[in-house]
Amino acid sequence: MKEIAERLGAEQWSLIDLTLKQFALPWTDQWSGQSDAYVMAMIEKSPDQSLIDLAQHLGVSFDPAASTRIEPTFWRKGMLHVFISHLAVHRKWAGDLQETLLTYGISSFVAHNDIEPTAEWQNEIELALAACDALVALLHDKFHESKWTDQEIGFAMGRSVPVFSVRFGESPYGFIGRFQAFDGNHSEPADLAYELFEAYRKNKQTKGKMSQALVGLFEKSGTFAEAKSRVGYLEELDTWEPLFSTRISSAAERNSQIAGSWGVPARVANLVKKWSGK
Repeated sequence: MKEIAERLGAEQWSLIDLTLKQFALPWTDQWSGQSDAYVMAMIEKSPDQSLIDLAQHLGVSFDPAASTRIEPTFWRKGMLHVFISHLAVHRKWAGDLQETLLTYGISSFVAHNDIEPTAEWQNEIELALAACDALVALLHDKFHESKWTDQEIGFAMGRSVPVFSVRFGESPYGFIGRFQAFDGNHSEPADLAYELFEAYRKNKQTKGKMSQALVGLFEKSGTFAEAKSRVGYLEELDTWEPLFSTRISSAAERNSQIAGSWGVPARVANLVKKWSGK
């Protein structure tokens, strides 16, 4: 309920009420407080299934088996969450990959970068593994000899999240041998980041949240070039939620970098028209 209130409360009043109506939830014109408090008041007596449906519509991952889990602070909200399993000696490469993935709406966890010095490192790693949407293993030489990396992969597989591997001297082995693998040899972090992005936006388990992340990136476009490239990603989506049309239309009006980017407002209008009949 708190997550729903934060996400929906960040929208314009008209969109908040429209969304509540779509899910047959209460709404009112008589309110003088903050929008997130309004949403909380409207949903506080709602049935569990209505809350689950609304949460999923807003891009909140719902895992009933882990509903009491603490939400980690190291993830970027509204993005796909990926755990990067790597050897300590290659943490620089993993960190560069982490930084590049952000440009595609992917927030990743790299243990040596994200764990605070005072934090219990094992607990933080377990928390990241319990909350990630996917895992990617950087198979550098001696990866299989590590006491930790195999456990990280096993943890993710036990949760049935997508596990991808990248060959850097070692080939996929055991259970991960049957999952998608990438060739990391002679590859730069930026190259791998794009390949992973392409895979996650097509994978049936991640494409829903990836679509949410891409809409969020488009809304926050800070340059004309970003607006053009990001609307291109939206045009390639094969999954669409009704709220997306309202969000991108609103962004085309409020964000000057989108409104002033040649051809982008028209492409937004075409997207809305395309999905209005589906």
